Amino acid sequence: MMYLIIAVLCSVAVSVLLKILRQQELDIRQTIVAGYPVAFLLTWFLLKPDLSAINTLGSAWGIIIALGILLPAVFIILGRAIAAVGMVATDAAQRLSLIIPIIAAFLLFGEVLTGTRVFGLLLGFLALCALIYRPQQLEATSTNDDNQPNTTLQKYALRTPIWLFGVWVGYGIIDILFKQVAKQGAAFPLTLFVSFGLAGLLLFIYLIIVRVRWQGRALAAGLLLGALNVGNIYAYIRAHQVLSDSPSIVFTGMNVGVIAVATLIGVGIFKESLNRINMLGLLLAIACVAVLFLA
Repeated sequence: MMYLIIAVLCSVAVSVLLKILRQQELDIRQTIVAGYPVAFLLTWFLLKPDLSAINTLGSAWGIIIALGILLPAVFIILGRAIAAVGMVATDAAQRLSLIIPIIAAFLLFGEVLTGTRVFGLLLGFLALCALIYRPQQLEATSTNDDNQPNTTLQKYALRTPIWLFGVWVGYGIIDILFKQVAKQGAAFPLTLFVSFGLAGLLLFIYLIIVRVRWQGRALAAGLLLGALNVGNIYAYIRAHQVLSDSPSIVFTGMNVGVIAVATLIGVGIFKESLNRINMLGLLLAIACVAVLFLA
């Protein structure tokens, strides 16, 4: 159970760190790129990937390249979403991304879509809609002091659900990619190791091309981000190993635990505001996780 608690805390800590960086107006891209060498090395020491199997990856390289691009991109989107709607809604959307692999399994891989899964998917979509709901922003965009539309606020209001939707879709696609790599026989530690290395390299090249102005504090924060990212993955894997006879505890505990802890921290520490529709969304998110697991 200790590994499960560590996995939950590391996952939420990533969101807390990104929120703090946004508040301090630091470049999250630099934090992410600095985190990948740490994640790369920790994956080597903790998961011990078998480098001799790298020649057996074959067609999985296409998926690994996609992961190398998506992993840093989704982290950036995650930071944007936290700034736009807060960590409570963002972490809930990340947990709800589990419904995307289920949809893919039905549409692309021929699995049977049962009535229970349909109900779970419906709960998930309703939860996302409820988490996105922000009436105060819509009111703020109506007019300014001159009774003219406030274009800046309108654009912000439109982008708010887009970032949250990006988190949901991004993490869902990454989950599908990891599952496909596993099916092709590539070891998970090796896949993670190569993907981290490629993601860090591609993001670093991009930042060099755009001639970013480097920030020491943002880079230093990357050391913590990389450690938290690997800590989350490693603890989650170990939790499944230790509680191999109770996968339901690990699955439900991880997803519901992240939503619950993120809510406590977001509302209690960062004073994020949640209206009644948002609270309903959180309850629907927890119900979705439970129903999809039971399905």
